[in-house]
Amino acid sequence: MAGKEDFTQAIKVDSKFQFGDGKTKKSIFREDVHINQGSLNVYADEVEVDASKGEGNEVFIATGSPAKYSQQQEQGGSIEASANRIEYRRDLRTLTLEGDAQLKQNNSSVKGESIVFNMELEQIVAQGEGESKNSGRVTTIFQPAKKSASSKKQTDAKKSTDTNVKPKQDETP
Repeated sequence: MAGKEDFTQAIKVDSKFQFGDGKTKKSIFREDVHINQGSLNVYADEVEVDASKGEGNEVFIATGSPAKYSQQQEQGGSIEASANRIEYRRDLRTLTLEGDAQLKQNNSSVKGESIVFNMELEQIVAQGEGESKNSGRVTTIFQPAKKSASSKKQTDAKKSTDTNVKPKQDETP
């Protein structure tokens, strides 16, 4: 799971400008905005936070060209995403990426107009641009597994022994 421990930590928002409205429980952060929750990081030009539904149910909307997200996975890999708009729903632990959306997980990637990523379940739903069947597409790229150093040495050793073996000659009198 994507940094499960991250969700138990406080969320810190850092920016050059902040406006908060205590009555509506909405805030706006502008200029070089950085959101941090454990290993989860979001970088954006502007972030709007709606906390009107109570603690733990906040919605963070980050915009930028692009806005960026990254998080470490518990197994040691990482997830990175970028889009013109990133919505982080704290209660559902989902990211909605809209506008030139891209999500990379380890060596694989998904690109589309919009991507919904459930961070806890690591599930992705992606859509291309437009409503007609033939318009925008979603592209997923799976990278091949990298050979380990030991398997490369074994392959190299096999090649060298294969070239040193001389074919048997007929032993006819």
